[in-house]
Amino acid sequence: MIDIHCHILPGVDDGAKNLSDSIAMAKQAISEGIDIIIATPHHKNGTYINRKIDILNKVKELNEAFKTEGLNLTVLPGQENRIFGEIIEDYDQGDILTLTGHSTYLFIEFPSGHVPRYAKQLLYDIQLKGLHPIIVHPERNAQLIENPDLLYEFVKNGAATQITAASLTGYFGKKIKRYTEQIIESNLTHFIASDAHNTTTRAFKMNEALDILEQKYGVDSVYYFTENAELLAEGNHIFREVPEPIKTKKFFGLF
Repeated sequence: MIDIHCHILPGVDDGAKNLSDSIAMAKQAISEGIDIIIATPHHKNGTYINRKIDILNKVKELNEAFKTEGLNLTVLPGQENRIFGEIIEDYDQGDILTLTGHSTYLFIEFPSGHVPRYAKQLLYDIQLKGLHPIIVHPERNAQLIENPDLLYEFVKNGAATQITAASLTGYFGKKIKRYTEQIIESNLTHFIASDAHNTTTRAFKMNEALDILEQKYGVDSVYYFTENAELLAEGNHIFREVPEPIKTKKFFGLF
């Protein structure tokens, strides 16, 4: 299994603090059946800066360390980019890294409380560049929760999305769990990943999430998400279902 979103690189952000943490995370990932992880450290989120060249070097070092430890886990390079207006310019300058370093898929993170007004135009411009933006954990964005039609517009216009395993398992609360289910049911997401930061408070939860997927939506749903991760890692086009607006419940007497 491939995990496309993970903070396993040591000492670069709020994920693994050191190599020991990275090794512990690797062992937990392997126990869940994960054999490939895309390391996606935060970039330009107001706290951390992790440029392409630095990530590539760190990933190489970590793979060598895992090999020394006898861990059957391969780490591929990636980057979790907080949305900013000059992202295309930075990509041209060589600071921005696509997932795996060879694919056309690019992680885009919104601030947790809102969606910038320029997001629609920037997502369009990224696609004009020949790249495919993936909006990470939209289910945890306050504005997208309150205005799900906005997420529908992004996906209808070509953006992909990635939900977090722990959101589906209820780790972030009932409201986010239900919204995650609505996103799945409306074909508004294409990937499920761990966004793991450690082995305790922000662990992988992938097996638990896949079990829920199978129980609630059938085995085809599991195949859809796991195969899309494989297609991304191979640099191929992913599966996309026709997106639908999320149906919100209406209450009598409220207009």
